[in-house]
Amino acid sequence: MTSDARSRLTVLRAESAARVAATAATLAELMHDREGSNDDDEHDPEGVTLSSEWSRLTGLAEAAASELRQVDDAIARLDAGTYGVCAHCGRPIPAERLEVRPFATHCVACAEKLGL
Repeated sequence: MTSDARSRLTVLRAESAARVAATAATLAELMHDREGSNDDDEHDPEGVTLSSEWSRLTGLAEAAASELRQVDDAIARLDAGTYGVCAHCGRPIPAERLEVRPFATHCVACAEKLGL
């Protein structure tokens, strides 16, 4: 399970890091395009407003960064020998749960109990 888990987490980490980089680049491009502009895009009937696009991209960036942190934490648990062990009850996290959520820190019962 360890080598299989490591390879899955490595792939997931690369995908998450790519999303972080892509959203950061898009946000930087949006800032650059709007630099020095005082357009009133909030009242522009054409297209999406700057604030809604900014909000959407920021949400995507935060989600990607959060997933990257979770994957990094899972890799650290793997290195420490605690990957796949529930942080609450200490029992093994079922393989099916780790298949769906490779960075899970709790078994299903504890996750439900804790409202996670």
